Amino acid sequence: MLDDRIKSRILDDHRRLTADGKLFPRPKLDEFYKNFRSRFGPDQLAGLDGERLLEAMHGHGGKDSMVYWLEFKNDDEFPGRFGSIAGGSAFKFGIFRSKETGTWVTGSPTKVVELSVPQAVEVARKHRDQLIRGTERLGGLPDLADDAEYRGLQEDLGRIAPSVNDLAWGHKYFSLMHPEKLDDYHNPDYQRFHLVKMLQVPPEGEGRYLCAGRFVAAAHELGIPINHLTTTLNHHDGEPHAYWRVGTSDGTQPRNRWPFMRDGSCVAIGWPDLGDLSNFEKDAASKERLVNLLGERYPGTPQQVGRAAAQVLNFARGIAEGDVVLACDGQSVLGVGRIVGAYAHDPASDFPHRRAVEWLSLDEWRMPEPEGLQTTVHRLRKAPANLVEAEERSLDGPVVARPPITVPNKTGGGSVPRPVGVPGRIQAVLERKGQAILYGPPGTGKTYWAERTALDLASYSLGGKPFHGLSDGEKAEVAGGLNAVGAVRMVSFHPAYGYEDFIEGYRPKLHEGRMTFVLRDGIFKLLCRDAEARPDRPFVLIIDEINRGDIPRIFGELLTVIEKDKRGKSVILPLSRAAFRVPPNVLLIGTMNTADRSVALLDTALRRRFGFVELMPDVTLLEGTAVADIPLGPWLEALNRRICEHVGRDARNLQVGHSFLMEAGRPVRDAARFFRVVRDEIIPLLEEYCYEDFDALHAILGGGLVDLPNRAVRHDLFEEPTGPELVQALLAPCPEVLTSLKAVTSLGEGEAEIDEGEEEPDAGSPS
Repeated sequence: MLDDRIKSRILDDHRRLTADGKLFPRPKLDEFYKNFRSRFGPDQLAGLDGERLLEAMHGHGGKDSMVYWLEFKNDDEFPGRFGSIAGGSAFKFGIFRSKETGTWVTGSPTKVVELSVPQAVEVARKHRDQLIRGTERLGGLPDLADDAEYRGLQEDLGRIAPSVNDLAWGHKYFSLMHPEKLDDYHNPDYQRFHLVKMLQVPPEGEGRYLCAGRFVAAAHELGIPINHLTTTLNHHDGEPHAYWRVGTSDGTQPRNRWPFMRDGSCVAIGWPDLGDLSNFEKDAASKERLVNLLGERYPGTPQQVGRAAAQVLNFARGIAEGDVVLACDGQSVLGVGRIVGAYAHDPASDFPHRRAVEWLSLDEWRMPEPEGLQTTVHRLRKAPANLVEAEERSLDGPVVARPPITVPNKTGGGSVPRPVGVPGRIQAVLERKGQAILYGPPGTGKTYWAERTALDLASYSLGGKPFHGLSDGEKAEVAGGLNAVGAVRMVSFHPAYGYEDFIEGYRPKLHEGRMTFVLRDGIFKLLCRDAEARPDRPFVLIIDEINRGDIPRIFGELLTVIEKDKRGKSVILPLSRAAFRVPPNVLLIGTMNTADRSVALLDTALRRRFGFVELMPDVTLLEGTAVADIPLGPWLEALNRRICEHVGRDARNLQVGHSFLMEAGRPVRDAARFFRVVRDEIIPLLEEYCYEDFDALHAILGGGLVDLPNRAVRHDLFEEPTGPELVQALLAPCPEVLTSLKAVTSLGEGEAEIDEGEEEPDAGSPS
């Protein structure tokens, strides 16, 4: 039985995905399964032999073979929504025809074995016979079979289908033959990860079929198809992440470092004499370098040094953002958190190596099974019960809505908040580089996120809280303080902007009736002067449209001293002959519209000194909103898909951002407003992208909006914006959106039924 909280969460997510048209109804699922079986089911394969069988099963060259359908096919006949087996080489199928030689080969990339056609046919026959026997064995499995019966299935398939049962494509074939008895996760790691997320301890042992009964039982309890369950789990859980145990003591007293980790929202380890590990990578060369460094500064036996190197390198580079960490004292777990920041180093501490954490639970509990007790940093793998307990303890987290997650700040302000999401990504870049550029297509929120991050950083130095976590009264008070010192400033670059505006230059001035020239400080020089006078707080300069300026001319010699490791070094300015330096508490955030210019075209020196954060259209912000019977998220997603298909090689950077369809931070809900945005903003933008190419514009907007013979947009439709003809014209080129409309309109408020109309699924289950 599923935990009630898990059950409620899955059903809520399922309703949203259904409303957005991202799940197939049962009749469509059955139709797709039937399409595959009619081509490659046991009866069809049994009727083939010789080279016809070989090509039908393993002919990679065309789009009609079984292996093509399993890995690549994605159309109305058979969408690619039944679990991916992408990745790796063609050797994973056991046999394929080499493009280079035209011969059939088997083996591995390092040991290629060529086959004659008769030999290749024998391999195909073996695969066919094993698929037929395996499908028959699955058919005899009882409905709602238990773990023991699936263990028997695992053993039997290993015996009767040894060449195909433990391959991802073999598992996918069997799941398409019997989708009511197998999940469509074709990788055991994914199966076990999602079971843990459902608070299920996976069955013991290894194999692709052991876990299937759990997914079958869960789908039955929820009353949804297994494909719906796995797609919903993918949507909520994301990609599999790791779980880590981190100690909380310096070795002198138990858990004596836990208070600072808990209150500072971080985990940390010692080895201070190693210095900053930012330039180490998770590879053999870095580990060897770290072993040598540890041997010099913390001598020990080769085994001790090797274990220490592995732990330190795992902490700095092995742990990834999104991983779950258990702060432990022996077998006692003191806190469970999610890693939300990159590695950071605080040279002032004897526990200098830090990772920012969002605490999900601060309950103390004991691991059901001991694991990694003699290590400081250990990846938890052996005891799934520990992971399930950690997930259950974290269900109601985070501990606070937005904890003040902190990491060491090298900009002079002590600590800065590290939120999750986009602000967290931006701050991670600022900590590492000192300056960031937010880039992406129009309408993706670049300026919004730049301003928000700058205000949060500056606000924290005044009141100890991010600006967007304050009440309205606190915001007014803090804003006054920020304005008084100019902690956040903004400038917009343009083609006429120059060094004299940014750093210093001579400007005309009327003095006693005579025109003279005086040397004036530019915006950035003034900011640096104020920042040097207040090293206790960050000063942020937002440079909007940074790519529209002549960067080398504007920055001049300062491109050198804005680098993080050169902050504080002086340069002599050519006009004033004064020494000038960029203080470490100065941060730069630029925004860049990739519809104007690609990142690749930026000055190389600039690219090296800035970190980059890509912001793309995010249709999830529009989920569940329909205007004039048009579901905004699916409509925008379909529009961008057609842009990518028809605009050209740089189409990815020419998409339409979600903020076009938002106002005051929420999706547009007024039909008249939506139609004005389409007419006055989106269509002109697309006309610019297509630049008199009405064929492309017609392919994107459809014949309802583009009069192709007359090479014109039908603006007359907008004269009666509530009319059905305009709605039909907007929906016509994207029929998949009509399924979302059916789902949205079929679900009354509070209803949980699944619409049985045509729907389009999400991206499907990963391998």
